[in-house]
Amino acid sequence: MGIDDVTALTERAVDFHGHMCPGLAIGIQAARIGLAVCGHDRDEDVVAVVETDMCAVDAIQALMGCTYGKGNLVHRDWGKAAFTFYRRRDGAAVRLLARPDLHAFVDPEFAAARERANAAPDDAAAKAGLPELAARCAKRLLTCDPEALFTRGEPAAPAPRRAAILSSLVCDACGEAVMESRSRRFAGRTLCIPCFAAVEQKA
Repeated sequence: MGIDDVTALTERAVDFHGHMCPGLAIGIQAARIGLAVCGHDRDEDVVAVVETDMCAVDAIQALMGCTYGKGNLVHRDWGKAAFTFYRRRDGAAVRLLARPDLHAFVDPEFAAARERANAAPDDAAAKAGLPELAARCAKRLLTCDPEALFTRGEPAAPAPRRAAILSSLVCDACGEAVMESRSRRFAGRTLCIPCFAAVEQKA
């Protein structure tokens, strides 16, 4: 499947995500650039670092082979529509930041309707017609040159290390196994994060 076969890429992303929406379309377009720069990899050579939890991330998982389970999809909860792709074997990399006016650039009517709906979340009239406009916006996003939708930049950091298989410890409070790197020490006890949070608040 080539990066210019937008129909096939879209079908694969929708099959994974469950529906088409503007967020998924953004991810498809980001993945097209990521595929051009880094390619697709079934192992862990290609890595995606995403700074959002929006629908776009599902397109990247579906199209680039970057997943949480393999450790080559890293989520930074920074609320930015930014996607960084790395190829470990030769250092190829790119960071893509979606235009701040992306929806208004592609579909001003959808952008205005979404603003009205966000300003009045309980107003059914403000939401009327939004699904149809969202579908239209998604279609328009997919017909754009992906380079027009993002600012390209260099990654601010090197590629994340490969996923490590670490030992597990037993939490002294709940008795459940926890990855060693996620454990906490408190008053001489080994605790998982939830149990640590509970006792720390009482201290």
